[in-house]
Amino acid sequence: MAKAKKGFSRSDRIAEQIQRELAELTRKGLKDPRAGWITITQVEVTRDYSHAKVYYTVMVDSTREATQEALDSSAGYLRNELGRAIKIFSIPQLHFVYDDSVERGMHLTSLINQVAREDAEKFGDVADGEPGEGKAE
Repeated sequence: MAKAKKGFSRSDRIAEQIQRELAELTRKGLKDPRAGWITITQVEVTRDYSHAKVYYTVMVDSTREATQEALDSSAGYLRNELGRAIKIFSIPQLHFVYDDSVERGMHLTSLINQVAREDAEKFGDVADGEPGEGKAE
């Protein structure tokens, strides 16, 4: 009977390495002026390592479309540079996908804060008094 593996699978380790290398490449090596400040948030690699979905965010939302175009047109260059940095049989084709999870998280946080403020305004006077005091029924 085989022992259970501990830690990450090989594809997880490769995805992490691709993420680290792409973060460095987009920071230093990407000369396209359309590319804004890019953060690589996650990389998912297929089982056969032929494709990698690269999730990214940008600091300024107005640069989102231009950054997508810059990444798409630089995919070949980035893949070539990955081939120099990572020693695997085949470097996956890169597919860039905007990651809106940060925006969704900020939106949810603002909604929670709004509800908390409204509750504080609505129930604040009851919390100051004795239980049962406050509104007359």
